[in-house]
Parts: sequence; structure tokens; C-alpha cells
Amino acid sequence: MLKNFLAATAAFTLAAAPALARDHDAKKTTITKGDIVDTAVSAGQFTTLVAAVQAAGLESALRAPGPITVFAPTDAAFAALPAGTVDDLLKPENKDKLAAILTYHVANGKTKSKDLVGKRLEVTTLNGAKLSVDGTNGVKVGPATVTKADNWASNGVIHVIDTVLLPPTN
Repeated sequence: MLKNFLAATAAFTLAAAPALARDHDAKKTTITKGDIVDTAVSAGQFTTLVAAVQAAGLESALRAPGPITVFAPTDAAFAALPAGTVDDLLKPENKDKLAAILTYHVANGKTKSKDLVGKRLEVTTLNGAKLSVDGTNGVKVGPATVTKADNWASNGVIHVIDTVLLPPTN
């Protein structure tokens, strides 16, 4: 399961829009020596995401060799959820639900933003559900917009998104 989670975490791959591609270098962070978790922590805008990853027991999967792609919602994206949602998800009894949401943000492999420009595709996330990526008019991952692409880590890439993605329900 942990290996599968790591693979799915790569699904978090961020799509890049034509506008994003135009100043690709200006919006690209430097490569860090840290893994996905270390990179998220050092960015300072993923406190809630890191806490959720730890609460769901997924930290080791995001530290595994990879490569993976993570579509990472910012603290502001989590704050936009209905009041009490994050607190409820962080409860031990909701660990499986939280893990399902988080693994919906991860895909196998290292997807670069330049590979997504002008394309529409579906990626299979770590939780097994499909996630649509649309790079034809800006970059959208499901309902989220990629706000910063190609944040490199030693084991993959983080694409910053402005909305928490919720997996489809059965």
C-alpha cells in the first residue's frame, strides 16, 4: 500500500498553462536537496497539508525515492473549505477518509509543466481515481488552478494548486 501511495503521490503532478509556460523560469523554484515533505515544509505555505499527511500516516510514502508528482493545496486552499472540515478530517477516526483525499493529489512519475501545456489528459491518482488535467487555457487540475509549477524535490515535483481536490464519490 505504501509503494502504491508513493506511486499515486506522483499523480499530484501539476499541469502548466500557456501563460505559465511563457515565464516558466521566473515561476520555477530551485531544486532542493530535500524530498517532497522537506520541500513542502521549507516553502512555508503547506503547513496544513504537511499536518494532514502526518495525520494520515503518509509521510514515509512522500519521502520514498519516487519519482512522484504532487498537486499541493496551499494553507489558503484548506482554509477555504467549510468551517470545521480540516479539524474533522484530522481526527483519528477519519484517517482513511483523509488518506483518500490526500492520495487523490498524487501521481506516479515526475510530470513537468512543459509536458502539459496545450493538452487535456487524465491521470490516475494514488487512490486509484482519475483526475483531469487541462493545460489548454491556463492550467487546471480538476477544479483547481495551478499557481506555481515545477517545484523540484529530490524524489519528484510539487505543483502548487489553489483548491483542495476531493475524490469522486461512488
